[in-house]
Amino acid sequence: MIVKANPEFGIELALVVPYAYHLHTQGKLDSVITSKGMKPFYYFCDDVREEFEERTIDNGAAGLNELPNNWIHGINPEVEPAVLNYDEWTPPPYKEHYKTIDNLPTEPRKRVMITNKFNLEHGEEPYGFFDIQCLYDMFSYITSCGYEVIYKRATNREEEFAIDQNEMSSIYQGFDDIKANVEGIGVISDRDLPKYMEGVTLFDDLIQDEDYNTTQLKVMANCDYFISVCGGNSILSSYFGGTMISYVHKGKELRPNYFGENSYFRKLSGAKVVPVYDVIGKVNTMTYHHEVNETGKQDYTGLLETIKNEIK
Repeated sequence: MIVKANPEFGIELALVVPYAYHLHTQGKLDSVITSKGMKPFYYFCDDVREEFEERTIDNGAAGLNELPNNWIHGINPEVEPAVLNYDEWTPPPYKEHYKTIDNLPTEPRKRVMITNKFNLEHGEEPYGFFDIQCLYDMFSYITSCGYEVIYKRATNREEEFAIDQNEMSSIYQGFDDIKANVEGIGVISDRDLPKYMEGVTLFDDLIQDEDYNTTQLKVMANCDYFISVCGGNSILSSYFGGTMISYVHKGKELRPNYFGENSYFRKLSGAKVVPVYDVIGKVNTMTYHHEVNETGKQDYTGLLETIKNEIK
C-alpha cells in the first residue's frame, strides 16, 4: 500500500505516521509520499518520497480522508476528545531507534528539550508562545537543578522542511522573532538568549553533518523532559516517553479529558503528559469551564509552578 498525505506537521505525526508504521508491521507498506524533510520520521520504510514542497491546513486536500483517522480531535470529539480509532494505529518507537547514537557535544547528562513557536494562529495574532522572560525563568530554574536545556524554535525560513499556510502567513506578516529589551544587553531575540546562559544550547547549533529532522529526533531521544506549546511540537515531544509539559492557551485541546489515558497524546509512547492551561479570554469563544485569563496577555505562573513540581 502507498500512504500519501501532506497535512500540518502535528497531524501527520498523530494520524499518518502511526498508520504507515502499522502497515509496516503487517508487511503491507510499499511506499510513503510525504512532505519535504519528513523522511527521518519514516525510517522504517525503504521507499519514502518527499514530493510535497508545502503542507496544507485543508485536511481533505491533504489526503486524510484516505486514512483510518481523518480528524485529529477524535472519532467522537464531543464525548471522547482526542480518542482515535486505534485498530490500524501503531506509533513507531522513535526513542528506541534514535537513542542509539547520542551526537550531542556535551557529556551525557539529563536534558530538557524546550520547543517554542511564533506563528499566526489561523489569521489571529499569536499568543501560544513563550516570551523571553518566561524562557529566562525556565532556563534559570532547570539549569539550577543540574539539567542541560536544549531550546528549539523554528524560524519558518528553514529550507529543509515544508511549512503550511499559517507558517507562510507568519513570514509574510513579519512574525519572525520573539524579542525583548534585556537590561545590560539590549534588544535580543529568544534565539539569542541561550548564548547568554550557561547550560542552555540552541538546537540549531547542534546541526552538523545530518539534516534538521534527523538531528531533532536524535536529540529528543536523549532527553528526559519536554516543555512545549500545544500543537505539533507537543505531539512530537509525546513520542519519547518521559514527561511532556504542554502549555495550552486555546482550542479544542481545552475540552475536558482531552489529555486523558485514551488520548493519542498518551498512547504515542506512554509519556506522562501534563497540560498547563492559560485560557486567554480574548482568543477563546469556548473555555470549557476553565478559569479564564482576562488580562489580554499570557500568564505563565501555572507553567512555571508545574515545571518546578515536575523537574527537580
